[in-house]
Amino acid sequence: MYRLGIRSLIRVQLKQCSRSITCTQAVQTTDWRVSRGLPINKNAEGVLTDGPDYTFLDGRPTPLLQKQKLRMLKNREVAAKIVELSTELDFAKSRHQKLLDAKERERQTILQNRLKPKGNALLKK
Repeated sequence: MYRLGIRSLIRVQLKQCSRSITCTQAVQTTDWRVSRGLPINKNAEGVLTDGPDYTFLDGRPTPLLQKQKLRMLKNREVAAKIVELSTELDFAKSRHQKLLDAKERERQTILQNRLKPKGNALLKK
């Protein structure tokens, strides 16, 4: 008869049992924040993230933090990319319309330059 040691037995039992990991708590938190109109990441924006760490008592503006500068530059790059892509899209739309108009004009000129009936065939119409 074959005998299994304790370690072998535990290994066999671990292989048989399945382990499932759930993340319902994180999903519920995300749903709760979205349902209230809040950002998914609580550190993405807000007074603590966007505001200065300190203020001067004499009213001088506080310098921007490093992360604030990076976020501002990133937002500017995104805005510039949006403007660039929208102008490209407008150009593509107008070019497509011009090509369609040119094709239609060419079709009309072909129809106008067709041979026309002459003589008795013209009088019968």
